Amino acid sequence: MRPDLEHDYTQYVATKLPRLHRIAYQLVGDRHRADDAVQDALTTLYQRWSRIREVANLDAYVHTMVVRAALSDRRRFWARVHLWGTPPESPREAESPGVEQRVVLRQALRALPEGQRTVLVLRFLCDLPVEEVAAVLGRAEGTVKSQTSMGLKSLRRLLNVEDFSALKGGAA
Repeated sequence: MRPDLEHDYTQYVATKLPRLHRIAYQLVGDRHRADDAVQDALTTLYQRWSRIREVANLDAYVHTMVVRAALSDRRRFWARVHLWGTPPESPREAESPGVEQRVVLRQALRALPEGQRTVLVLRFLCDLPVEEVAAVLGRAEGTVKSQTSMGLKSLRRLLNVEDFSALKGGAA
């Protein structure tokens, strides 16, 4: 790759990496698998970078790559194999306002079916409109709307709240 293109790629990845990792983590619920999904997507992006000017919306294109990498990772057989009897302890996050709320929200998201969780992450974490979510997932807009509705209803039930504004400051 030409040095100027490689520089552009590096700059793009440096600015987008935290958001891409957060999206993948919300989809798979495991930091290591999220790293793998993002790495797979960014490796593919690197291979296509010289032709990337043909893409109308680069961020949406890369989000789609990360979502598909995360979902394909979950479908692999080895993703279901656990090599430990109990989950390893995760490092304690720095105490800040809303940490408990974020942890509870993440657990509730993981309890949702994969389709609902994916739609909610794309709609509310990535702030994508229904049309783009439908295009990313290859589903009808009506399906995205119904999964959004069912997912929100399930989250309300799991969190036992009527209004999500009760979770102030608790972005996932």
